[in-house]
Amino acid sequence: MKTSHMGFAVAGVAVLMLGAAFASKPIYDTFCRVTGYGGTTNVATARPDDILDRMMRVRLDANAPDLPFDFKPIDRFVDIHVGDTAMVKFELTNTSDKPITAMATYNVTPFKAGPYFTKLECFCFDEQVYMPGEKVVLPVLFFINPMIEDDHDLDSTKAITLSYTFYKAKGDKETLASLSNLVSEDN
Repeated sequence: MKTSHMGFAVAGVAVLMLGAAFASKPIYDTFCRVTGYGGTTNVATARPDDILDRMMRVRLDANAPDLPFDFKPIDRFVDIHVGDTAMVKFELTNTSDKPITAMATYNVTPFKAGPYFTKLECFCFDEQVYMPGEKVVLPVLFFINPMIEDDHDLDSTKAITLSYTFYKAKGDKETLASLSNLVSEDN
């Protein structure tokens, strides 16, 4: 093989590997949403018609390890009937003196319950800008799908933990710069 052909082959492999690296996260996210792998929850537009007698405790967990946020659930847990809709609320305060663009990721434990935990509304669907000192209440509207009754691996499950972790959004530096300029102009 000629050196020029070898160079094109190596460059082609590098481009393919780079493309695979960029595609891996969206593919993995899609896989997790479809299968519930890793405690990924589902999203719905309406609750089911059936409300079962089975009760479940949903524990709430909140984390913001690398951000100057005071982030916590308002209530530590909620008890609901499978199939019924519940709303839980979290409270977040930006304790810094700068606006921060952030997004929350989430999961459910036990992981095998993820496919049955279904959100109707959630603050975690979009990036949000939190202004300096801003305190907000963040609601989540959800239900546990009655199809959980057909999964006999979950017969003994009486509690599910819904956990959120906030991360700085990737585009935060540009947002910070533009918002800082706006804040400066207002003062």
